[in-house]
Amino acid sequence: MNEIPVVSLADIEAARTALEGVAVLTPMEESRWLSALAGGPVGLKCENLQRTGSFKIRGAYLRIARLSEEERANGVVAASAGNHAQGVALAAQLLGTRSTVFMPEGAPIPKERATRAYGADVVFHGKYIDQALIAAKEFSEKTGAVLIHPFDHEDIVAGQGTAGLEILEQAPDVRTILVPAGGGGLVAGIGTAVKALRPDVRVVAVQAEGAAAIPASLAQGVPVPLEDMTTMADGIAVGCPGAVPFQAIQHFVDDVLTVSEESLSRALLALVERAKMVVEPAGAAAVAAMLDHPDAFETPAVAVLSGGNIDPLLLGKVIRHGMAADSRYLNLRVCIPDVPGGLAKLLGELAAAQANVLEVAHERISPSLHLDEVEVHLQLETRGEPHAESLLARLRERGYTVYE
Repeated sequence: MNEIPVVSLADIEAARTALEGVAVLTPMEESRWLSALAGGPVGLKCENLQRTGSFKIRGAYLRIARLSEEERANGVVAASAGNHAQGVALAAQLLGTRSTVFMPEGAPIPKERATRAYGADVVFHGKYIDQALIAAKEFSEKTGAVLIHPFDHEDIVAGQGTAGLEILEQAPDVRTILVPAGGGGLVAGIGTAVKALRPDVRVVAVQAEGAAAIPASLAQGVPVPLEDMTTMADGIAVGCPGAVPFQAIQHFVDDVLTVSEESLSRALLALVERAKMVVEPAGAAAVAAMLDHPDAFETPAVAVLSGGNIDPLLLGKVIRHGMAADSRYLNLRVCIPDVPGGLAKLLGELAAAQANVLEVAHERISPSLHLDEVEVHLQLETRGEPHAESLLARLRERGYTVYE
């Protein structure tokens, strides 16, 4: 059996030197609204503002920079839903080598376009990143192009770990660091760096519920692939953690939490509204965990915003989903008398309750309705859960039959 490489603090410090002038020192932004919820200082490590829009350039550049001239002459190949793709494409461009990237079908359009703009050839293959990775390995064997794995290599983990060094310098009093996790490269690198310098800091990996391979793998003691995945967080939709990062996760990650699609939507919406930060669903995972468990983390805490590459159409959908999850969209069915003025009276009650009507439709033919009734389908905008509850109570107090 091949021995799994171990990444050390010295490896991460050497990676930082190699990345000077390539990866930018991303800001650490204070988050007053998260601080108020958590009961202490919370910072946002803004890797969504990194070159290519995510942390991935750190590991990708280091890996390609350490290839020999002969290896670079054959080009590089990668598999990615978009963030690693852009990191590899830019790194290859900077280092003067060809790049080919296999993307899962349905990868976000902005990520595909940006990857092509950095000079990479893009090939779509499979539904998930794991299937694209198989195709990338076959391409590597056929052409001699070097496979730049998205997370399962010591150089990738060391490169991502440089973000951990920055966090400790930017937030020297930090007690908890929350990191979005898919294949595990970022949280493994950050965990390795942080535990070497500050073993008292709690490192928490956060996964999407529908793509959470790390908890089962930790329970088995080896990486265990998922049979299926369903999540909008494509950046962390990985069916199995890599052997190299998994080894570090076992030693240096204290907890693994999962967050729902609703929590991811709420977190993304809150980051747009409160922090003025555009992130992708995967990039919002750490904040989602804080919103789900505001009292669970010792402060000062840092939530890593791992990426900001999101399709504007998806952003609109996720914002609407987040508003619905926060009860700021309310869908109702209300029975009213089928008489002149019946709808106007209902709309008057909604106006008095300061609810904004987005859509309204009539349903006249239904076995559940009496002949003198009509059902009105409403989509309303409210100010949140308390307002929605008071609105429902108001309608029922006035005799309306309301179905949510």
